[in-house]
Amino acid sequence: MSQQRKLKLEIPANLSAVYSNGVIVSQTNNEIVFDFIQILPNDPRARIQSRVIMTPAGAKSFLRALEQQVENYESKHGEITLPPTLADQLFSNIRSEEDDEHE
Repeated sequence: MSQQRKLKLEIPANLSAVYSNGVIVSQTNNEIVFDFIQILPNDPRARIQSRVIMTPAGAKSFLRALEQQVENYESKHGEITLPPTLADQLFSNIRSEEDDEHE
């Protein structure tokens, strides 16, 4: 039976926190890359604030931890509603002929 390892978390005094309101996720053959970006109103640029590179297994563990934290948040504060995506905005009014036939 394996024993769980306990870690002591140390936060450096000079650690700087960054604000990100978006993330671009990409991958290589061996890594998942997270570019945390900041998008400001009236500025066409998206500035990378921080880059985090993980193994696929590490990224999957991160995904599970993030899902659990979002579930915990929503159980306390209610469901998080997401704004429409660009695809939703561009294509939400497009209807097929099949849709018209069912009205």
